[in-house]
Amino acid sequence: MIYLDNAATTWPKPWQISQAMVECIEKYGANPGRSGHKLSLQAGSILLYTRELLCSLFNVQDPFEFIHTQNCTDSLNIAIKGLLRANDHVITSSMEHNSVVRPLMELKKQGLEISFVKCSNEGILDPDDIRKEIKSNTRLIVTSHASNVTGTLLPISDIASIAKDHGISYLVDAAQTAGSIPIDLSSLSVDLMAMPGHKGLLGPQGTGILFIRKGTSLKQLREGGTGSESESLDHPQTRPDKYEAGTLNTPGIAGLGAGIKYILDNGQDCLHSKVKGLEKLLICALSQLRNVKIYGPRDMACRSGIVSINIGQMPSTELADILDQKYDIAVRGGLHCAPMAHRTIGSLQQGTVRLSLGPFNTIDQIKYTVRAIEEISRM
Repeated sequence: MIYLDNAATTWPKPWQISQAMVECIEKYGANPGRSGHKLSLQAGSILLYTRELLCSLFNVQDPFEFIHTQNCTDSLNIAIKGLLRANDHVITSSMEHNSVVRPLMELKKQGLEISFVKCSNEGILDPDDIRKEIKSNTRLIVTSHASNVTGTLLPISDIASIAKDHGISYLVDAAQTAGSIPIDLSSLSVDLMAMPGHKGLLGPQGTGILFIRKGTSLKQLREGGTGSESESLDHPQTRPDKYEAGTLNTPGIAGLGAGIKYILDNGQDCLHSKVKGLEKLLICALSQLRNVKIYGPRDMACRSGIVSINIGQMPSTELADILDQKYDIAVRGGLHCAPMAHRTIGSLQQGTVRLSLGPFNTIDQIKYTVRAIEEISRM
């Protein structure tokens, strides 16, 4: 199979990921932070090791600014619900995934005020439109780094500057970019960044990360056992325990650490450059096909490795099924959990077929995929 569904989860995984997970289960699969014996201590060390690898990847000094979570959705919920209160105002964009929109809409029932900034039909956001929406009670700005539908990159550096100038917290949903696109958190003044472990970071499913910059305080969503301050009936307020109640997914985090190390060892810039080359090849080839519509910006600098298309009026799910059943190409058709984004780009009724590239795709796979789409377009 040719796998072009990396925006959902990257696959295949480097062999080091499964090796690290098996080694954790077989050799030191005890509960981290709950006991003083050497197996528990070794399990705890893998949690810190993964945080330290994250520091290296994102240029952060304090490993405890990274919190282990279940997934990116969990990270977003912790950030959004831990920060916002009734009567606060939040600004977001029309290109957001439901993992941002749905927590906000739930808080709206409790009095939260939301401003949705309209993006262009290519998914491009004008930072000045963010500035125009700021009010005296604006508490948070939250946007994706890249759209999961069009791959459009949002100007997070400009937005971060606007937020900082007005004393407003800024949360970035880096679901489609963390690990795939270099991000330097020492120079990018975001307060919070949510990441999945299983996409660009190459780790297993069931892992996630929330970056919480020092000085940013969130109310925890869960209370319980942490292995620390056990004499107290109140939940610890020190990081990372404040946000990591309960037993963590230690084998998964071991695999995540292996994924991050793979990126560091092979060079993030090198891996990113490969994906960008494949993306350019794909878009240039598809642009020659008469009946194929490509969504998102044509400027390659504004894209992140996701290419959404349609063929005429064919339902996107039908096209995705043909690619799977006849050509053995895995893509995703439909609305991609982002109906507002589809409304913005004009594909709400049809959806799109999303081809999302990863570091293990090849030129030959892209050429075969283009030939398959060309054949289907002539049907």
